[in-house]
Amino acid sequence: MPSSKQYLPLNDRSWRIEARSTVEPSTEPVGQRSDEMQMETQAIELTSLDSAQLSRVSVHKTSQLEEDDFDSVLNDTDPEERLLTQDPVNGNMSTNGGSNFNENLLESRGKLKGQLLLYFTSFLVSLGVFLFGYDQGVMSGIITGKYFKQQFNNPSSAMIGTTVAILEIGAFFSSLTVGRVGDIIGRRRTIRYGAFIFVVGGLLQTAASNLKVLIAGRIISGIGVGLLSTIVPMYQAEISPSHNRGKLACAQFTGNIFGYASSIWVDYGCSFIENNLSWRIPLFIQCVIGSLLAGGSYIIVETPRWLLHKDRDIEGLVVIADLYTNGETDHHRARKEFDSIKSSILEARAIGEKRYIDLFTVYPKRLFMATSALAFAQFNGINIISYYAPLVFEQAGWIGREAVLMTGLNAIIYILSTLPPWLLIDRWGRKPILICGGITMGLSMLLVSIFMGLNLKNTPQLVVIFIITANSSFAYSWGPIPWLFPSEILPLTFRSKGASLATATNWLANFIVGEFSPILLEKITWRVYLIHATFCFTSALVAYLVYPETRGVDLEDMDRLFDEKRK
Repeated sequence: MPSSKQYLPLNDRSWRIEARSTVEPSTEPVGQRSDEMQMETQAIELTSLDSAQLSRVSVHKTSQLEEDDFDSVLNDTDPEERLLTQDPVNGNMSTNGGSNFNENLLESRGKLKGQLLLYFTSFLVSLGVFLFGYDQGVMSGIITGKYFKQQFNNPSSAMIGTTVAILEIGAFFSSLTVGRVGDIIGRRRTIRYGAFIFVVGGLLQTAASNLKVLIAGRIISGIGVGLLSTIVPMYQAEISPSHNRGKLACAQFTGNIFGYASSIWVDYGCSFIENNLSWRIPLFIQCVIGSLLAGGSYIIVETPRWLLHKDRDIEGLVVIADLYTNGETDHHRARKEFDSIKSSILEARAIGEKRYIDLFTVYPKRLFMATSALAFAQFNGINIISYYAPLVFEQAGWIGREAVLMTGLNAIIYILSTLPPWLLIDRWGRKPILICGGITMGLSMLLVSIFMGLNLKNTPQLVVIFIITANSSFAYSWGPIPWLFPSEILPLTFRSKGASLATATNWLANFIVGEFSPILLEKITWRVYLIHATFCFTSALVAYLVYPETRGVDLEDMDRLFDEKRK
């Protein structure tokens, strides 16, 4: 191969790819090996490697590219040539080389391939959203229980609100830091650590003998929830192809609501236990689920976008091939996906936009869309139902265990209502579903307020109907879609930071609703639903006037959609 041929800019340095012999590699430095053990070095284009070649190569970092050479790479219009740079020169071996590299490569490649790998991974990480769905619902059933009240000396409405909502404080602060953490250690390890922290908090809640310990446990669990609620949607968006990215995000939300519904029915079943296990068992179950997620994090793949961002390019190509082309690394789709992601990374890296302030100045439309959607999701009133449904139904006339039973029936319909978007979100688009859901929720909240204010003979039945309608409307619209936006519309360089800010906005709004809902339910009763109805109608209007349609748009093509150019 002529030495003038140019190859492979994996980052801002030049590289060489060294073919490995099939004999056991020497532990001696390269310069000290005998002639017969010296490997023949040859440059190989990354996008032409097949699976067999991938198992026999190591990558070595070499000399620094000149600035004008790097600029010429970025400005080259030929997709094939854009992946090429100077002919490699001799240099020191990097830590990516040798056996360490092969270990990383083997870790990236599992037995599952293609759609089976994609759906298995999506299911497994959905345990993360199952967890915070479970945690959102589990307190709603136990706070009305006889033994819970006895153990904690009949806490006031304000204290109940603090105990329930304090989880969002932990989630708020951890979601602000998870962007940086996720960029440094990766999406997969962040999921692992988030699950572990959640389990520690759950164990404290289970063993709590007073409110201080219970609150401390919920704060710690909140930290885990903040990590998971930010990183899991980001992980999902980064492994999903554009044509079914919405469907997989909706499936993930179904996992969240399944977690919520499971907690309600666990609460109901345990309400028949005549001792403190009636509330300790529901709290302990979340620890079991968290442990499953932590263990599963050792099985799932790292996202290709993070791998390429860290210049672990061959591993990234392997994951791309395993996810999209059944492991065929020389498939044109795998090469195209690799080229698109890597080019976007190189362009962003050359520009060097990495400050939080640039999110507000360079990407204001996207940041507003990501944060406002998650804020509306909370202020639209869903968590007055999720956290306090038994209290709501008790106000409407259902007493004691009957209120928990109505909450359980509502939860079943809630799950079923999350299924239609699986098919519709990538056909109809995001905007029409959000608009429809906001209007339907607003009307339902308005009718709940009217009938509770009138206090008719059939008010209990009517309130159940319209609470379920509001819940169902949220489940197919403002439930799943806002969680998709931060990871879908933000560029890779800012995806972690933007997702952190958006998720922090969600948890701050969540805390406000959770903290003040029991107080408002006690003080202004039915009028509180008028506040949420107003937010619902406003959210539909904002979606109509402000949000662009992101259906089918590749993550790397969002600049064109938002008409925002990097400065």
